Amino acid sequence: DPNIPPGLDEPSTLDPKAIEQANQKKLRADVAKLLDMASELKQEVEKTDATSTLPLSVVKKAQQIEKLAKQIKDLAKG
Repeated sequence: DPNIPPGLDEPSTLDPKAIEQANQKKLRADVAKLLDMASELKQEVEKTDATSTLPLSVVKKAQQIEKLAKQIKDLAKG
């Protein structure tokens, strides 16, 4: 087809090994971020008076942690 630039006439095949390496790198970075977020949440909870309700920031942080944990789970599954 003359409308397709040279070199793009065949579908490109992605290197599965390169994809796996990128996934592993992202997984490690996400796990490190999850640890940081969990530590921050722990500190926030420890600062909160045990008799009061948790601040909205704690709830939001917990939701962010939950979302990141799901992303990690999905990435780990492949």
